[in-house]
Amino acid sequence: MKTVLMVAEKPSLAQSIAKILSRGNMSSRKGLNGTCSVHEYTGTFAGQPVRFKMTSVCGHVMTLDFLGKYNKWDKVDPAELFSQAPTEKKEANPKLNMVKFLQVEGKGCDYIVLWLDCDKEGENICFEVLDAVLPIMNPTHSGKKTVFRARFSSITDTDICAAMARLGEPDHNEALSVDARQELDLRIGCAFTRFQTKYFQGKYGNLDSSLISFGPCQTPTLGFCVERHDKIQSFKPETYWVLQAKVNADKDRSLLLDWDRVRVFDREIAQMFLNMTKLEKEAQVEATSRKEKAKQRPLALNTVEMLRVASSSLGMGPQHAMQTAERLYTQGYISYPRTETTHYPENFDLKGPLRQQANHPYWADTVKRLLTEGINRPRKGHDAGDHPPITPMRSATEAELGSEAWRLYEYITRHFIATVSYDCKYLQSTISFRIGPEHFTCTGKTVISPGFTEIMPWQSVPLEESLPTCQRGDTFAVSEMKMLEKQTNPPDYLTEAELITLMEKHGIGTDASIPVHINNICQRNYVTVESGRRLKPTNLGIVLVHGYYKIDAELVLPTIRSAVEKQLNLIAQGKADYRQVLGHTLDVFKRKFHYFVDSIAGMDELMEVSFSPLAATGKPLSRCGKCHRFMKYIQAKPSRLHCSHCDETYTLPQNGTIKLYKELRCPLDDFELVLWSSGSRGKSYPLCPYCANHPPFRDMKKGMGCNECTHPTCQHSLSMLGIGQCVECESGVLVLDPTSGPKWKVACNKCSVVAHCFENAYRVRVSADTCSTCEAALLAVDFNKAKSPLPGDETQHTGCVFCDPIFQELVELKHAASCHPMHRGGPGRRQGRGRARGRRPTGKPSARRPKDKMSALAAYFV
Repeated sequence: MKTVLMVAEKPSLAQSIAKILSRGNMSSRKGLNGTCSVHEYTGTFAGQPVRFKMTSVCGHVMTLDFLGKYNKWDKVDPAELFSQAPTEKKEANPKLNMVKFLQVEGKGCDYIVLWLDCDKEGENICFEVLDAVLPIMNPTHSGKKTVFRARFSSITDTDICAAMARLGEPDHNEALSVDARQELDLRIGCAFTRFQTKYFQGKYGNLDSSLISFGPCQTPTLGFCVERHDKIQSFKPETYWVLQAKVNADKDRSLLLDWDRVRVFDREIAQMFLNMTKLEKEAQVEATSRKEKAKQRPLALNTVEMLRVASSSLGMGPQHAMQTAERLYTQGYISYPRTETTHYPENFDLKGPLRQQANHPYWADTVKRLLTEGINRPRKGHDAGDHPPITPMRSATEAELGSEAWRLYEYITRHFIATVSYDCKYLQSTISFRIGPEHFTCTGKTVISPGFTEIMPWQSVPLEESLPTCQRGDTFAVSEMKMLEKQTNPPDYLTEAELITLMEKHGIGTDASIPVHINNICQRNYVTVESGRRLKPTNLGIVLVHGYYKIDAELVLPTIRSAVEKQLNLIAQGKADYRQVLGHTLDVFKRKFHYFVDSIAGMDELMEVSFSPLAATGKPLSRCGKCHRFMKYIQAKPSRLHCSHCDETYTLPQNGTIKLYKELRCPLDDFELVLWSSGSRGKSYPLCPYCANHPPFRDMKKGMGCNECTHPTCQHSLSMLGIGQCVECESGVLVLDPTSGPKWKVACNKCSVVAHCFENAYRVRVSADTCSTCEAALLAVDFNKAKSPLPGDETQHTGCVFCDPIFQELVELKHAASCHPMHRGGPGRRQGRGRARGRRPTGKPSARRPKDKMSALAAYFV
């Protein structure tokens, strides 16, 4: 029997599709990476009985990166990244072992059906999967087709079965357009980011951003926010005057009239008009009109409109809204949420999704009436040729979805029902008055038929008082005539919704990437999100954009990126050559980069005004090993130490606290050690600022602390404090934290595993002796007699933290994941736990096998 491998984009999606196609008659198992499941069932394919294997990836299998030395900022001129630096595809998440997993499942398969998301990114992932699987599939000798592509828009029985019945082929051109975008963003973004980050962080101490990033889409996005900020700053309010008249409609009611001139900016002229009208006792009706008008129902919902509404009305940021929508899609509640289309195809079954909502407690009456009386065909919108508009596919409640997801689902459903409802109809009445020589108007609206506003009440025509019945020549008594002084107001900061509109208008990003670009400028501290989800640029964001304008405005204007997006779309359509577009675009930006570097002094002048030099920032903390003067600790991102005498800057670990470590010094360079800590329950370790930036041994990397230092005799090093191999990760070593007493900790020097142990012990030391079972270093623990948990009133005990039964009750493990082989009783349990001692320091644990005895730490996972 032949085998068909089917691959979806997410594990939950694979399960849903397999359940539909197998009608629930399937078996499931975990794949070798512990994340993706494999669902198996039998059926027919191409007219023959086959075994189906449905599994998934987790987004992109591969990512693009530079080779070797080109990833090291200090060793490569950023200008080389445009053309000379070679790139390679690497696994996007090495921990998932996705390529190996796909090859294991694909071995021996005869056909492959790709169920990746139906957009450009999905097409790109199709070819990433094929690169991994095709070489190990069964060969075909008859030229028979073995690769198929399923295209679908929702996780419903109808759509999935229809997709399986009309399988096509993956689109190589669309995949190439994604490859081109990835390479352009990598080369351009990295070159500019590396240069300006090194240049400005080497000069200023309070930038408060760990990365001064540039992106071909990110930077124009920031440009829109700063452009609005500049308009606000340059705005000069103007005073103007308006006339306001009030007439009596009847005994109990008056009408407020609007001046036809609207406003004037000269007080004397306004006063003149007031003088001409204030003595008039009556307002004469000049004309009346009554006209039936309609407020159109909304166009069908696409991604950009959904993100706009989520931000402006639901208070959800674009990225959070997109993630929520994707979750609703994979759970089968809505159709595919990434679409530019606002037009339903003629053959789209509109009544099917509507029937799903017929018994919903919130809108059942409206839906049943539409199904009975007949739906209204949705307005003709834009057909981008991708997916149908976002549509609810099945009914749901708040209890089922949770608060956040429900709010988005409710909006999507109400919007869909509104698109097949009728327009709102209302009667607009207008009365034109003359008071003296001046003309005034009064308008009123009366709803005839609420139409779609019944399901979208926030779109309702505002309730206004009905106007009195009158005709030309009638008069009304003037009860008040006055002149009001007002001022023009500046525009407000851009909302996320307004920014999304601008990005769509100028072709910056795609419906999929727009939320990412907005999130990036927030993460980089270029803008802050204020109340009402308004984006206010920070000093850093403002100075960067002004600097780009000063040097080369095209770096921040949307025009050049918009042109690039058009070229990428031509690649996707097969109308432009991938290599030519890539080469031309990189050549343009390479020239711009060289000009930017030569002209950086222009941006630096702006930086000097807003930010403090390194020497004037921070507080004295530890002594430099070269000049023995105090170095200043700069807490703003990225945290670092700066010696103003030597003019040297030393990067520190981020996202934690730094303090002086007992005024102890590194035996290699005489720098005072500092202590990094992630909190009382997390990791902490000492480090030498110089060694962390200039690794002293070949097997050390930049940024390593003393817990990874392989110095053979230093009391703070891995060689003296290392205990044994980490119970979770393969490369880490558990190291005693000598500063943690009396709440002692042992922490992995690679991953997040932390073991809290021996509470209230007044001394814990790593012994020179090793365990006879697993070769881990023994720990010597001393307790006070009054607080000793040891049996028989003992106060001292030396044993193995892994194997000693006395220590087993005194160890509490935190932050460990359950996917490690050891936790499942797999081969990881047979690995040795010894540390490297008494030989050339490598920092790696011994790989000898222990005897058949479960360790105390491993027992926590079983």
